[in-house]
Amino acid sequence: MQTVPETFLAYAATRTRQCQATIAQCVAQLTEEQLWHRGGNHENSVANILLHLEGNIRQWILHGIDGQPDVRRRDDEFSLAPTTSSAEALAAFNVTVDEAAQVIATLSPDRLLEITDPQPTGTWRHCTILEAIFKVVSHLDHHTGQIILLTKQLARRDLDLTMPRKR
Repeated sequence: MQTVPETFLAYAATRTRQCQATIAQCVAQLTEEQLWHRGGNHENSVANILLHLEGNIRQWILHGIDGQPDVRRRDDEFSLAPTTSSAEALAAFNVTVDEAAQVIATLSPDRLLEITDPQPTGTWRHCTILEAIFKVVSHLDHHTGQIILLTKQLARRDLDLTMPRKR
């Protein structure tokens, strides 16, 4: 039987991969133009969200927990003009998520109460590793929902990502 900390870490890694799979299903249904589409300069495209998630997950998990260098360039994540192809954005996102899910899944539960400061200029300063993981997974889940909605709007159909509904 798993302990509460072990259960938390296993679920966090699993949920991260579930969101990754859902995002991949959405991205596969959109064209390059649709992936970079914005309804206005105040909105993000699906591709911008991919870049944002990759930067956030890399900074919080790979830098903040695993000790890798902080290479995030947050402003680039929200550029109004495409900065890369959507395929490259998705590939970078997938590499980062795979690595982060592995870090989470193999993290010693003893480290959950350690203090980390992955984003020294941000508003979430000096949090526990448990809080950092919770924040990242909930942030990923939040943006996955946005990607689902944007994909439904751009593709103009239901995606049937979960159990098919009776209509």
